[in-house]
Amino acid sequence: MRVIGTAGHVDHGKSTLIEALTGVHPDRLKEEQAREMTIELGFAWLTLPNGEEIGIVDVPGHRDFIENMLAGVGGIDAALLVVAADEGVMPQTKEHLAILDLLQIPAGLIVLTKTDLASDSAWLDLVETDIRAAVADTVLKDAPIVRVSAKTKNGLDSLIANLQSLLQEKPARPDLNRPRLPIDRVFTMSGFGTVVTGTLSDGHLSAGEDIEILPGGLKGRIRGLQTHKKKEERAVPGSRTAVNVSGIGTEQIRRGDVLARPGQYQPTRRLDARFKLLKDASSTVLHGQEVKFFVGASETIGTLRLLGAEELQPGNEAWIQLELREPVVAVRGDRYILRRPSPGETLGGGVIVDHQPKGRHKRFDETVPKSLEALAQGSPAEVLFEAAFGMNVASIQDIVRRSRLDDENAEGALKELIGNGQLIPLEDGKPTINADLLVVPSPHWSALHDKTIQLVEAYHREYPLRRGVPREELKSRLKLSPRIFNALLGKLIADNSITDYSSWVAKPGHEIRFDGREQAKVQVLKRRFEANPFSPPGVKECQAEVGEEVFNALIEMGELVAVSQEVVFRKKDYDEMVDKIKTAIQRNGQVTLAEVRDMLGTTRKFAQALLEHLDAIGVTARHGDARKLALRR
Repeated sequence: MRVIGTAGHVDHGKSTLIEALTGVHPDRLKEEQAREMTIELGFAWLTLPNGEEIGIVDVPGHRDFIENMLAGVGGIDAALLVVAADEGVMPQTKEHLAILDLLQIPAGLIVLTKTDLASDSAWLDLVETDIRAAVADTVLKDAPIVRVSAKTKNGLDSLIANLQSLLQEKPARPDLNRPRLPIDRVFTMSGFGTVVTGTLSDGHLSAGEDIEILPGGLKGRIRGLQTHKKKEERAVPGSRTAVNVSGIGTEQIRRGDVLARPGQYQPTRRLDARFKLLKDASSTVLHGQEVKFFVGASETIGTLRLLGAEELQPGNEAWIQLELREPVVAVRGDRYILRRPSPGETLGGGVIVDHQPKGRHKRFDETVPKSLEALAQGSPAEVLFEAAFGMNVASIQDIVRRSRLDDENAEGALKELIGNGQLIPLEDGKPTINADLLVVPSPHWSALHDKTIQLVEAYHREYPLRRGVPREELKSRLKLSPRIFNALLGKLIADNSITDYSSWVAKPGHEIRFDGREQAKVQVLKRRFEANPFSPPGVKECQAEVGEEVFNALIEMGELVAVSQEVVFRKKDYDEMVDKIKTAIQRNGQVTLAEVRDMLGTTRKFAQALLEHLDAIGVTARHGDARKLALRR
């Protein structure tokens, strides 16, 4: 199913032509009918002789309503450029033609209307010559010119035949299973509630499925679908679609919003694009200039950042970055238009190359244009790699979604990039285009790998008496999400780049070593433990003897075991005491604190600290004043 749109100067007969073709007059507003001038978008449909049903979007031709026109032409498959025989090419003819060219509308016909007002064939030939000159350097340079009179019906059959032939040569819209409906009309229908309309692209919609309205993120459900006033269970890409939405009021939706499946699109306020300034533009475009940005059915104000230049001359092209006042939904490959806010003028347009750039570009960084060129002109593998590069670490499915590649090209590109090491999987699993597996481009992996190792080594130098850097501290320094951090560590451990001690991370082979002065202090402390193994010096005494860092190192090395904030034992003495307690309980069924105190020849302080510690780690369990062995699950 395809959609065509009209274009042309005001009062050149666009709406009358649509009525003659379809029997439906597209002007629905009373003001339009009274003024006999299209103000808002109008809609109709037509069944071609071969049975294909096409939608028609009729746009206003008056210069005051050019921005309404832009909301309707973004999703069309072909254009009917309408030129009245009695007037020929006029200012809005040229502006609409420039817009069709900037949007690269893939096909079109030129309709010479009102031929009944020009009986002289020589005059019609002259007008056609003028038209050919006007379209010479545009997408319509080879478009057939069809002479028509909506009043007498002459030429309508030829127009329909040409339109059918034109559309038969163009492929149908692809179904990428990522539907989006730029909303060009919102209204309430009695008995149904909220209805939105637009031209569906990139995927299909089905009755009953959940949707969201972006950029606001409002959640709803599809109650019903219509195409050309016929109820449908499934709307296909390229169709003019009316969606009856439940759960969202009309006052919450506006023209330019996008209906999509939840989670498939993310609004953005920043875009990278290729921009062409029209050769007829009244002046140059300057860096930092304020512009009106049009994409899909939306419009917003933005700031134009010229990359690599301070100004752009009419007729020239440049890479730009747009900073938008309000978020929009757009993707790589979308065509857009820029206009001057005041006085109103179409400046130019182009194609979006990156719809989620990771930040503001340095304007004179030579690597930026190369990256954007790869996204715009590269092979599928280059496009997928640049999409991944812009996301740093991301899931495969998110990278594919950002790349805008179809499934076949994306699958081949993914296989190529992983095969040659340009994309590195960070998680286990089969890397398919729909997989939620994290991958990272090789340059980012090298940087992430080196930074992690440098942080661990720096920590070892700063704290040589610690086993390693705490995991949480390392995650904080790397500024990574838990999932990415865990995937990173898993990869580094698998590569033997680091050693994981559960809550600590270290370089392989790292050992705690005391210098001569520290070792001497440790020996003095150990003799104090040997003298009173079950009533040893307390934590504060140990710290005063050897220093806090050395004491903590002895804990980490496993030579000392802290059973409370105040009590610590040598590991060998701790193991001996635990064995004695277990043996006593196995022999007698239980043991009391006093019995442990007497058995170990220690004081109540040490016996109580040890027993409470064993309770806490699940070796013993308290029953009144006694302890029994804890039941193991």
